Amino acid sequence: MTNPVNGTFMTSDNCNISYTLHPGPGASAPRVALVHSLALDRSIWNGVVQELAGAAQVLTHDCRGHGWSGRPHMTYTPALFARDLAELMDHVQWPDAVVAGCSMGGMVAQAFAANYAPRTQGLCLIDTTAWYGAEAPRQWRERAATGRDKGLGALVAFQATRWFGDAFRTVQPQVVDALTRIFLANDIECYVATCEMLGDADLRPLLPVIKAPVAVVVGEDDQATPVAMAQALHQALPQSTLSVLPGGRHITPAEKPADIAQHLRSLVSKSKSA
Repeated sequence: MTNPVNGTFMTSDNCNISYTLHPGPGASAPRVALVHSLALDRSIWNGVVQELAGAAQVLTHDCRGHGWSGRPHMTYTPALFARDLAELMDHVQWPDAVVAGCSMGGMVAQAFAANYAPRTQGLCLIDTTAWYGAEAPRQWRERAATGRDKGLGALVAFQATRWFGDAFRTVQPQVVDALTRIFLANDIECYVATCEMLGDADLRPLLPVIKAPVAVVVGEDDQATPVAMAQALHQALPQSTLSVLPGGRHITPAEKPADIAQHLRSLVSKSKSA
């Protein structure tokens, strides 16, 4: 098995993007691209990547404004993040892939599938939504204001209980600690810009354009994007399946990597037979 390749590339608007390419069993192996959630980084996929080892090539990256990627202070949109992924795939010479996203990453994945349909072999929408609701612009700006005025540390307890269920936080404190450190290392202006992006985003008009096979997956106890939001996605995407993960909360790629990997393997199989 070839070792992972860590790299960086510059987008067309001069933002540096940090990524990891896991080559898998060879150049002919299925390709899976994974997009992370708000204020975290590509490490949320570590367990999923391990589960997919030997079955697929896997591409993970830190979205702009996050992790080791560039942190430009600007307006962010799901379409912009989707373009970053398309350019990253160009950089690593991937014509297409099964694309999966968790939470914020799920919105990016929806934008990618709508704007780059020929490059989307399948779509896995995890703990996410197309629209947070009419009150979302105000609610997300209030959260951003808390982070700016009181520091991101003021949001840690709130975030940790939304990321993972009580049992997981007790049994896997090292995972919680690692993600907490990533969260606290965020640039506050990038965090604010991303919160505003999520509050303003309404991707519902894009959903009819998406023709690739879709797996909608949600944690049973997800408080951030509840099961009802996943059901709305499923209903708007006739070619989708809906799976509710028992006991899962909001970052199920880290909480239940084997389950997420199984859904990705199923999508890969569907894309092969399409």
